[in-house]
Amino acid sequence: MGAPIRSRLLDFVEPDPPGPSVPGQDPPRSQLLDLVAAAPPPDAGADDRARPRPGVPAYHTPVCVPAHPRSVAGTGTDGRPARVPFIVLELFEHPEHGAVAFAFSTPRGLADALGEAQPWVAASLGPLAENVAGQGVPVLLDPAITPGEPHWRPSDVAAYAREVRR
Repeated sequence: MGAPIRSRLLDFVEPDPPGPSVPGQDPPRSQLLDLVAAAPPPDAGADDRARPRPGVPAYHTPVCVPAHPRSVAGTGTDGRPARVPFIVLELFEHPEHGAVAFAFSTPRGLADALGEAQPWVAASLGPLAENVAGQGVPVLLDPAITPGEPHWRPSDVAAYAREVRR
């Protein structure tokens, strides 16, 4: 098996300059997992975790979803202009279903269908299906796509990265 497939957007972004390091100090990390580990196990009868509605795929099913970063002009915490980043799921036009979201079981399946330069995010199929269903958009899992011109090319990713850096 070859190297894992990944979005190539970061190939065109300059790395952050190295920050000052403090000898003997560990880098900061989230304490969320410490809180989870310290919490008592939930009572089986009182388990109130979100569950999928009937007809919605299992929440834990991982999928690769075509998506890309965006940003809008905003104001930073210091009151100065700043870019506010977010992720946009890409929708596609389907001849029978109208606008659809694609989801792929593997990164290789996504790259084979949409091209090596296609940006994507990992998601859980259940929440994805519920969220886009609220907009009237179905999710097609591992759709059969006629080979053709890739949706994103390396030059598109490079141009997008230059635009984001402005």
